[in-house]
Amino acid sequence: MVKRSCGQTAAVYPLAHSGAQIHVVDSTQTLLLGPKSPFTGRMTERYDCHYCKESLFGKKYVLREENPYCVKCYESLYSNSCEECKKPIGCNSRDLSYKDRHWHEDCFKCFQCKRSLVDKPFSTKDEQLLCTECYSNEYSSKCHDCKKTIMPGSRKMEHKGNSWHETCFTCQRCQQPIGTKSFIPKDNHSYCVPCYEKQFAMQCIHCKKPITTGGVTYREQPWHKDCFLCTSCKQQLSGQRFTSRDDFAYCLNCFCNLYAKKCASCTTPISGLGGSKYISFEERQWHNDCFNCKKCSVSLVGRGFLTERDDILCPECGKDI
Repeated sequence: MVKRSCGQTAAVYPLAHSGAQIHVVDSTQTLLLGPKSPFTGRMTERYDCHYCKESLFGKKYVLREENPYCVKCYESLYSNSCEECKKPIGCNSRDLSYKDRHWHEDCFKCFQCKRSLVDKPFSTKDEQLLCTECYSNEYSSKCHDCKKTIMPGSRKMEHKGNSWHETCFTCQRCQQPIGTKSFIPKDNHSYCVPCYEKQFAMQCIHCKKPITTGGVTYREQPWHKDCFLCTSCKQQLSGQRFTSRDDFAYCLNCFCNLYAKKCASCTTPISGLGGSKYISFEERQWHNDCFNCKKCSVSLVGRGFLTERDDILCPECGKDI
């Protein structure tokens, strides 16, 4: 079975500080505290940091849940720490986030080559960030056909521990990409089903079509199971006993009904198949179990007997004849 997979890649996005905006307060600024603010207009009273209570006049501040914070308090309370340098990511810095981890823009680099990964595709290995080139050189699979690296993010085909570029996984005969279609491996090569059937599969002696699975052999000739039928009743013969006459195959019931001799006693066919024994006398035949004295029913197999017209008798019953 072949499967299609993709290398791991990721995208990173700048994270806003909880939707906050930085403001500067002066004596003429109009305050916009959100839709629930009870007042707007010119500053006429104190306006302090919600946490340290210092005045925000002439200073930058940040609104969070309609509460103002000075920049220092906001960064101390709410800023994320950079995964690389462990320092807070300030309000004036770009916060890059990936899977709940955060970086300064200048710290978001490839672990191997130290090149910036900002706005570029990247991969991760053991929680380390790697550019696609470093990841490919270090960890990516090599194509079993062309021996080149299968880049992260590109489609690859896998089968029995080997990997291929999607365009390299082709049928040995027609050279068309196999993709996720069914295929058949043979002699270290892969073949699409139509090509395999044309090149390798035996053809049914009856319908002349390729046999891919479930064939039977009769007289050194291949048949589909569905084609190997009783000549008379057309019942499938695969998996059951059968016999033949004049090179035609028959199930046992049809063969007995058509060709077997009838028992002189019970009148049912005597197949004689599978080593079953029967008695023959003067162009008449009996099953072993049916070859009994007409009067006392004792078995006459291996014993002397007498005949009276169509009947057979033991010597004791026939002594008065």
